[in-house]
Amino acid sequence: MFALKVKKVKIDPATNFINSKKRLILDNNTKKNILENQTGLIENLIAEVEKVFVGKRLVVELTITSLIAKGHLLLEDVPGVGKTTLAKALSKALDLGYSRIQFTSDMLPSDILGTFVFNPSTAEFSFRSGPIFSNIILADEINRSSPRTQSALLEAMNECQVTLDRETFT
Repeated sequence: MFALKVKKVKIDPATNFINSKKRLILDNNTKKNILENQTGLIENLIAEVEKVFVGKRLVVELTITSLIAKGHLLLEDVPGVGKTTLAKALSKALDLGYSRIQFTSDMLPSDILGTFVFNPSTAEFSFRSGPIFSNIILADEINRSSPRTQSALLEAMNECQVTLDRETFT
């Protein structure tokens, strides 16, 4: 067992501006300043992750690039090289939700997506979300799961949404 201590990376006003939906015309100096601030933020993030995940800077850079591009990342390696540690460190550094899903042959789609649970006091069903609703997900041994479970995972990955009982959740 191990403990992770990773400092959260602070987001500056330039980052908030870039993340906003506003469209403004910027002069070249402003663009340069924003780019320099973003580069500094990414370097800080890499430094924080490397405090825990040591010796594989390229892997850290590619992982962060994948995250910035809102993409998915497939890490294949032998056991014990730090794939889980990398995912945990990144989620802690960015203060994002993290979950690990260990796929098995008997796993159902509802095990990863969530399910509706009956509440006897209100006599209503409420949705209880599954681990797929985290920001960073470590999906281990996907190939062991059934085609239905893999299909549910792929829908969540491709569509960024989950459909259960004709209801869509994002």
